[in-house]
Amino acid sequence: MSDLKTQPNDNSAEAFVASVENQQKREDAIELLNLMSDITQQPPVMWGDSLIGFGQYEYQYESGRRGRWFRVGFSPRKQNLTLYIMNGFSQYQHLLAQLGKHKTGKSCLYINKLADVDIDILKQMVALSFQTRFDSEI
Repeated sequence: MSDLKTQPNDNSAEAFVASVENQQKREDAIELLNLMSDITQQPPVMWGDSLIGFGQYEYQYESGRRGRWFRVGFSPRKQNLTLYIMNGFSQYQHLLAQLGKHKTGKSCLYINKLADVDIDILKQMVALSFQTRFDSEI
């Protein structure tokens, strides 16, 4: 399967979120944990030491390399909250325009704090991303 170092494990997502030092980031992480749990109807799963994922899918590159990853997730990083929208942002331009203060990477949405964004728009993005069908789902 995959030789990625970041794998799902049995660590508690709730305990990880409770251990976040910065109070605002911890409160935002608790809200994201609840938001993504409600939207996905999936339990949070720790991936590695600092990623929380919901759902899983398998992928295969043209090279034949295979792996598995979560469908949506987040990490309360020191600089920002990083949300993982695995299908990227090309289809979300209309929502990103309404979201509020953020930055994006290929599949990462960077937010300083949840108060900077429209939570209803964020919920729409998480729901749409989670509903995306990948090649193979677990």
